[in-house]
Amino acid sequence: MDSALQTFEKRQKALRRKHERMARGYVNKLDRNGLITQRPDSKLGGILFKLVMLVVLAIVVSKILLLAALGQEAYLTHLTNLQAGGTAEQAGAWLMQIDPVTAKVAEGVALILN
Repeated sequence: MDSALQTFEKRQKALRRKHERMARGYVNKLDRNGLITQRPDSKLGGILFKLVMLVVLAIVVSKILLLAALGQEAYLTHLTNLQAGGTAEQAGAWLMQIDPVTAKVAEGVALILN
């Protein structure tokens, strides 16, 4: 009897969590059997993807602006100083290294800035 009560409470807890998620939004889906079911809408995935893309865009734009403002020689000296530092500085140097796309775009931005 105790195991039956535990499984019932487990199912009830799962159902309560599902209803709490559905209160924030749900989507109607068509099953294989032709039955329309309602499932919680997963809006977090879209928000997380947008946040990651925004961070990547910010890093790329900062690389381009720094490279255009400092020039390639000064930028490379800053990178070598970072590579001589600790683990966090080395990770930053790896992240901020010059790639071909950044170099080409920075050339165009440098022409606009000068």
